Amino acid sequence: MNYPVVCFGEILWDILPDNVVPGGAPMNVAYHLRKLGIRPALITRVGLDNYGKRLIQLMEKQDIPIDFFQMDFELDTGKVTTMPGDGEDIHYDIVKPVAWDNIQWDDQFTPLLQQCRYFIFGSLSTRTVNNRDLLFRLQDLAGYRVLDINLRPPHYNRCILERLLAHTELLKLNLGELEMLTGWFSGYRSERDRIKAIQDRFHIPTVVVTKGSHGSVMTTEGEFYEHPGFRVDLADTVGSGDAFLAGLLFQLANNTPPDKAIEFASAMGALIASYSGPCPEYRVEEVQKLIAH
Repeated sequence: MNYPVVCFGEILWDILPDNVVPGGAPMNVAYHLRKLGIRPALITRVGLDNYGKRLIQLMEKQDIPIDFFQMDFELDTGKVTTMPGDGEDIHYDIVKPVAWDNIQWDDQFTPLLQQCRYFIFGSLSTRTVNNRDLLFRLQDLAGYRVLDINLRPPHYNRCILERLLAHTELLKLNLGELEMLTGWFSGYRSERDRIKAIQDRFHIPTVVVTKGSHGSVMTTEGEFYEHPGFRVDLADTVGSGDAFLAGLLFQLANNTPPDKAIEFASAMGALIASYSGPCPEYRVEEVQKLIAH
């Protein structure tokens, strides 16, 4: 079976102040893509503990393929303690090492990556040498590579990030991450100058920056597209960026004009922020309703 989208990296449990929910950016994106009617492949790894078994059961319940889930006989399933900070900021305590740090090569990856339309990965998955080398190998196989920067100190370094950026067709990051990355090599101050600087330096065709309640901006084919965002009653922002990315790719895959694609993505992100947790139960019609209003 061909999968139009392949997601690579962490799957885990988000331990929130009042709840424990499944999470991890690649899994979140896969969840929202499935909601939108796309069957994604998810390359990840869980432990032989109850947490791992529950994740597999939940994926099956949501009709998310588990064909490329691996089982680890030594390491536990991933966990992250998530605590709200000031404003929209969130603090993360990411346990290490865990099963998703130890994803192994499988010969099935070659046809999987060569045949998919989008390969989605993040920077967090490169915190171990094993995953880093595997991801570089997968990047070389894929045709269209989507990097969802996820800067969680101390789980990244400049050298690895620059390697990922140099092999990316679409980059998604938030405003703080944009400022940090461009601060390494430029003195630009305006938002658009920073975006253009990173796009030109690493030859990235499409760059998308999310700005929380202040909307988002995307540049592609030399044009900028901005959206002010949607107002919702905020529950939490966990996973809203992942929903944004899923919505954006869904629209781009259907050849939607960039301004409409970023509008839909913004509505997806806002809707999920109105729910608690990264993968709530919702109907896609709610996204269209938010846009209409």
